[in-house]
Amino acid sequence: MSPVATPARADHGAGTDAPASGPPVVALIGPPNSGKTTLFNRLTGLRQRVANYPGVTVEKHVGRARFASGLDLDIVDLPGVSGFSARSPDERVTRDVLEGRIEGLRAPEAIVLIVDAVRLETQLMLVGPVLERERPTLLVLNMADELEAGGGELDDDALAETFGVEVVRTDARAGRGVEAVADFLDRVAVRAATPEAGAKSGSGSGSGSGSGSRAGRAGLPTMDALSRRREVVQSALASAKYRSAGPPKLTQRLDALFLHRIAGPAVFLVLAALVFQAIFTWATPIMDGVELGIASSGEWLAARLPASWFRDLLIDGVWAGVGSVLVFLPQILILFLFLGILEDSGYMARAAVIADRTMLRVGLQGRAFLPLLSAYACAVPAILSARTVENERDRMATMFIAPFMTCSARLPVYALLIAAFIPEQPLLGPFFGTRAATMLGLYALGLVAAIGTAFLLRRTVLRGKPAGFVMELPPYRIPALRTVGLRLLDRSKIFLRRVGKIILAVTVILWVLAQFPRVDGAPPAVEESALGQMGQVIEPAIEPLGFDWRIGVGLVSSLAAREVIVGTLGTIYGIEDTDETSLELRAALQRDLDFGGAIALLVFFVFALQCMSTVAMMRRETAGWKWPLAQFGYMLALAYAGALAANQLF
Repeated sequence: MSPVATPARADHGAGTDAPASGPPVVALIGPPNSGKTTLFNRLTGLRQRVANYPGVTVEKHVGRARFASGLDLDIVDLPGVSGFSARSPDERVTRDVLEGRIEGLRAPEAIVLIVDAVRLETQLMLVGPVLERERPTLLVLNMADELEAGGGELDDDALAETFGVEVVRTDARAGRGVEAVADFLDRVAVRAATPEAGAKSGSGSGSGSGSGSRAGRAGLPTMDALSRRREVVQSALASAKYRSAGPPKLTQRLDALFLHRIAGPAVFLVLAALVFQAIFTWATPIMDGVELGIASSGEWLAARLPASWFRDLLIDGVWAGVGSVLVFLPQILILFLFLGILEDSGYMARAAVIADRTMLRVGLQGRAFLPLLSAYACAVPAILSARTVENERDRMATMFIAPFMTCSARLPVYALLIAAFIPEQPLLGPFFGTRAATMLGLYALGLVAAIGTAFLLRRTVLRGKPAGFVMELPPYRIPALRTVGLRLLDRSKIFLRRVGKIILAVTVILWVLAQFPRVDGAPPAVEESALGQMGQVIEPAIEPLGFDWRIGVGLVSSLAAREVIVGTLGTIYGIEDTDETSLELRAALQRDLDFGGAIALLVFFVFALQCMSTVAMMRRETAGWKWPLAQFGYMLALAYAGALAANQLF
């Protein structure tokens, strides 16, 4: 164990189980929109792994890097924070990592603090808490190209002398200055690997060894003085003759449009509509290709296996389960592509400011709008993207109401029932008819339920004072394609690894229930299978809604994914190649469902949480079963009451 790390563990890591083995660890910390993750990607490339910190849902990004010495180093990309007040999970995790309190993660040997050089007045507010950790520290002035291009000035040496740390300028997007950061990290790795070198360097000067120790900080104020955050930063910047470049002219011109009281919301709605449309239109060809690939590969595999129950399980259960996961991946990637571009360009901060004016009326922050918008594609990415909502109560309310938005999985059910029971009649000439009006009404019904639930939550179990919504608006920038690409790869891994397991397991279980008990090796009739018997058991409970046991089986099977009910009903009625356009399936439903029952089924699907992947994601994001079970039960009760009322009214 190196002398550099020993004092830190003795002071801050008492009681932890952090391992002493493995490469040394360096923590990368910085405020939001400082370019921290871009630098992380530059240093580590694809040598990254993602996991959750123990006990919380904040993700841990660790990258392995190797430099000139040939020694390995683990770089931890901490969440972007503005302080260590521990008001959010991100701030708590950042504090605990720096203090060596995270189980399974070594206390960091050194710290790299990355800040936006154009906004040092606010970005340097982290310097005091970081220096308190008394670790070798490198201060990275990122976006230095913008400071220089705008005529800004800064004496780097004076700033380094004031804080007693090394200071380097970088442009992480272009890779400029990254070699200086790599040199600092290489020296950290060498000191950690050679205790003798660490003993000789000890707590040397900040510029010579990168030490952040108190003894090496020339002229550094006492820690009591550092507690006055803002005054210290202003004094340090004055000593360094700092002059900001000011907002670029392009930023000023765009903000005049995007933050205008009338034009701003209009542009916001256009961009939101573009995201909404792209999730459906751009993803459709890719989704069709994925479905075709899964079906073709399944047929190819089935032709090469002998007929048996195992082949049926593999093809109809496992293979179909994998397909049900992969088919939504294009929508996930398109969503996060837009979110990444909007965030990295600087527009996301403006969108949150614009939406906040309206969302506040129902008790939510402006940041909640885009997660809710994405829920029209799928609630799973909506719950993931709710992390952009900083206030915990607002974030919880956003995740809770996201499944009320009409996701694409409901569309096959809506299309089938509307085509079977709603006659097409013109309302606005040839442009708008009764079927389109019914579809629009279902979307509106889900939105009304979401708004009402949010209003109720923020005044009961999630009651609290409205959170202050303060956001620093960064300059507009061209997003780094490398960063966006790695983010998409990261989202893909998380979705497939964690959500996919749940959908696959549920699909296989439902297949088994439909195939057993077997008679003389043959599968039973559907009504005699375990799945059919389940439908008959729940029939008395759903009969008041106008549903029979067949619909009951469909409701049970749709727990894997809502659209599964279409294929399930086709199987029950003995109709092959069924989809939402099947005339045979429409006729079968018209025989067994009256008009009131059909409307009740539509209302049920508007409200009910028939999606185990959403339940699994809620459990992951809330680190427990309390909220997902409450969400499932609340939506089921609302669906039952709504369907009962619809059956009685119609």
